[in-house]
Amino acid sequence: MTTQATPGDGDAKARQFVTARIGGQLFGLSIDAVNEVFVPEGITPVPLSAPEIEGVLNLRGRIVTMIDLRRLLHLGSETAASMAVGIESQGDAFGLMIDDVGDVLMLGDAERDTNPSNLDEDWARFVNGVYRLQEELLLLLDVERVLAGVGQGRAA
Repeated sequence: MTTQATPGDGDAKARQFVTARIGGQLFGLSIDAVNEVFVPEGITPVPLSAPEIEGVLNLRGRIVTMIDLRRLLHLGSETAASMAVGIESQGDAFGLMIDDVGDVLMLGDAERDTNPSNLDEDWARFVNGVYRLQEELLLLLDVERVLAGVGQGRAA
């Protein structure tokens, strides 16, 4: 991962985001929420768990619940996630399964937009703003919303 300079670098309220690709879409996760990036191996399925829970794995002696973001975001599962972003919430470890990790971007709060009105309802539940990058839209994934949404099904 590399850090790229953007116009937000001079902004006093700039934040860093780890970029991740899920089903062809670029997402950003606050670097404060990310503990590590790893390749998930040896995932054990958990019977009767929510469909978004791929299972659990032992990562350096710690049990990590693996969440399939493709399933959670209804992006299909034509290819298996090849990487995971490790996060921690309320003392529990989670791995958010992604297709690929990208760069670390420094982006200014002033350039951040609210969710577009035409953003899919299922995605809007987990996205907390967007950045218009030079070539594509970066959707900001809210980790706490993701964790709260596991097992909740589609938006009504």
